[in-house]
Amino acid sequence: MTNNYTNRVEQVAREDLVMFINACLACTGQKEFYDDAYGQRVSIDFLHDYILGNYRLLYARTLAAGINHFNQAQIILKLLATGKDTLPEHRQEEGALIAHALNALPPQRAWGVLQQLRQRRINNRRSRAIARDYLSMRRDISFDAVKYRAKVRAIATHAHLKLHGELGTFLFRNWKQKSYSTQLFEQFRQAHYSAEAIYNLPFTIAEGFAVKHKVPRDVFLSRIQQQMTLGEKLRLQGAAERTETEINVDFGRLPLTKLALYILSLPGETRQLQRDILHQALERSARLTLKKAPLKLGKVAAVLDCSYSSSGSSEKRRRPLGVAMAAHYLLQAAAREYRGFWTVPVEDSLQVSAHGQTNLATPLLAALGSGAELIVIISDGCENDPPNGAAEVLRVYRHKLDPKRRTSIIHCNPVFNSDDFSLRTLSPFIPTVGLRDAEDLPTMLNFARFAEGSAPLSELEIYLAQRVEQFLN
Repeated sequence: MTNNYTNRVEQVAREDLVMFINACLACTGQKEFYDDAYGQRVSIDFLHDYILGNYRLLYARTLAAGINHFNQAQIILKLLATGKDTLPEHRQEEGALIAHALNALPPQRAWGVLQQLRQRRINNRRSRAIARDYLSMRRDISFDAVKYRAKVRAIATHAHLKLHGELGTFLFRNWKQKSYSTQLFEQFRQAHYSAEAIYNLPFTIAEGFAVKHKVPRDVFLSRIQQQMTLGEKLRLQGAAERTETEINVDFGRLPLTKLALYILSLPGETRQLQRDILHQALERSARLTLKKAPLKLGKVAAVLDCSYSSSGSSEKRRRPLGVAMAAHYLLQAAAREYRGFWTVPVEDSLQVSAHGQTNLATPLLAALGSGAELIVIISDGCENDPPNGAAEVLRVYRHKLDPKRRTSIIHCNPVFNSDDFSLRTLSPFIPTVGLRDAEDLPTMLNFARFAEGSAPLSELEIYLAQRVEQFLN
């Protein structure tokens, strides 16, 4: 009786943690095709509080599990808000995880997390130390002070930080002193009076000054390029075209999923005219991704959902489709032999678009017939043509044709289902894992064995401990 009770407790804990990690891989609190943003936020916040209250150590270790930035930020804030509940033996590890995760976040998101400490009135000793250490570890704090001036000032005030040199003067005593010895601070001061000085500032700051000095948009965009990030260059491609300004972007250096989303935003004619450039950029980006996270596969097939629901929402335009396209290129680069099957067949994956019903059964049958050793299904799991068609195919295949599971089949879902705090699954016979970006595929393929339910809680705990060691080192 005791053994059965213990086994059941462990099973519940494993299921809870797998559900939470999956949610943290896919959910960003934004509107999805089938769910509104409010429902997403309420559901994910409930999950965070539930796991934090019941499995605090594993909750903190989730920071190292490859979850998305939105949920990393939520974990950091909730851990800092409840520091008094941390067991003494876990305090050092938890603090190291928070500090490392915060430093690994994109700077605009990390500064936003620290600013939320003030908004949520979190002001304990550890939160002040985390803010102080983050400030001291920034490679170019003067750049951050200019680009994120309001946030840095608010954080310094809230955490009672001592600011050395001209940093405190710049943030709190206004910029209207005669001169600064810090070059960027001086350039910021001069930009209030000189249009020429704005081209030495971060793009987002310079943009406001360009409006103040009435600099023509085409002139400004052509001269400010050296100060723009890759993301900013990509975001302003449309504006550059309207002003007949050329912004040079090395597409191959862009993150794979972001590049796929940009390509999907282009008209079909543009994709056709620039096919070779875009195709080569996707291949190069996939190779760079695999250098950072090596993945070597044998014979692989992918079932890729391009139905209308993959168009996403107003907040996440074409995101499910972008993840599918990016995964197509990543698996192609990682596999010895690869074939991709779209729900609506296309001759050229660069011309794919979100339309039609969700027919997963037909491409799944083709994938099973290809003799693949691994089949990856990328879909939101809302199958309607016919309903449960893929589920029946998988049931028959597992029971009759492949009971020994010689073929690995994994469902990757980029969409969180707020109704039941999980991801929509296709079948109980295959694991479903969350997938925010195609770049996370190597991690997700490794995590799939826990989603399948065959691995015990102890193995999941060992896996998270190993991820923590890799994360911190």
